Amino acid sequence: MELGIGDVVQLKKQHPCGSYQWEIYRTGMDFGIKCLGCGRKVMISRRKIEKSVKAVIKKGSESGSSQA
Repeated sequence: MELGIGDVVQLKKQHPCGSYQWEIYRTGMDFGIKCLGCGRKVMISRRKIEKSVKAVIKKGSESGSSQA
């Protein structure tokens, strides 16, 4: 599964605030995700997020041409 910074994903389980949508702000062995309902930031393992993603809502605008 190809996930990148800025992607908005829908997870299978609902966050306690009521939102299903999360924005990815960090990638690597662990992913940093931010709840779009309340703004809570959580670190989650790559394996767990790949199982938890139900759909990719929006792809982020990450491009490789941002070199100065």
